[in-house]
Amino acid sequence: MPELPEVEVVRRGLAQWVAGREIAAAEVYHPRAIRRHVPGADEFAARLKGRAVLSAERRGKYLWLPLSGAEEALMAHLGMSGQLLVVDQDAPLEKHLRVRLRFVDGGPDLRFIDQRTFGHVMIAAMAGGVPEPISHIAPDPFEPAFDETEFARRLRGKHTEIKRALLDQSLISGVGNIYADEALWIAKLHWARPTQTLTRPKIAELVTAVRTVMAAALVQGGTSFDSLYVNVNGESGYFDRSLEVYGRRDLPCSRCGTPIRREAFMNRSSYSCPTCQRRPRPAR
Repeated sequence: MPELPEVEVVRRGLAQWVAGREIAAAEVYHPRAIRRHVPGADEFAARLKGRAVLSAERRGKYLWLPLSGAEEALMAHLGMSGQLLVVDQDAPLEKHLRVRLRFVDGGPDLRFIDQRTFGHVMIAAMAGGVPEPISHIAPDPFEPAFDETEFARRLRGKHTEIKRALLDQSLISGVGNIYADEALWIAKLHWARPTQTLTRPKIAELVTAVRTVMAAALVQGGTSFDSLYVNVNGESGYFDRSLEVYGRRDLPCSRCGTPIRREAFMNRSSYSCPTCQRRPRPAR
């Protein structure tokens, strides 16, 4: 699933190619793509027609396009395989096309393509500067609204494993499995370290690590492990070439040379260095 850097790459593309344009028509090709827009496809299309896209915004893994008129936005979550592509209006329709926006200026379409149909788009009212359905999600570490002191207080109060806390979108948004592993390696923390044992300086070091690895990924267009993650022009990112631990089982740690280990974690995998990231001792 795309994490913050991948979604930010898409947001920047939308800001460049879609912001400021008036929607001529919206076409829904699969009802599942708008399953959270309760009024249905016809109402969805009618509410978008004639409205201008004002900008492109993001919080964590969610994108939205503020619309002219009422305080509403077209919100999108890419899920496992969703793509928002800017495509010439005369280009053939894609096999997994779910929603298509055409514009008054006759320029490129915006197309939502989703092979696995876990993603979705919807029109949502705004609440406190973000779409109402995601108003409960915490700010991400790049937002001015992200409060490191409050994050540290809440993190220590979670009494859980540090990686579980990093994946908790109500605590910090945008961090997924890949960048959690990478940040924990930078900070020399094992994923099972109890949050209540972390000092304030160590939490600050971890936040810096999260920002560092995500900023580096953003420069390289994000991480692409398959062809389903692409930017709005259909291009893949290449940060996977720079990963230190994720997906590198049995390869040497670049810091100490110890083979990277893979452990089961929440029906997924967690990668770490046994030497640099010592597993915490069980509590007595």
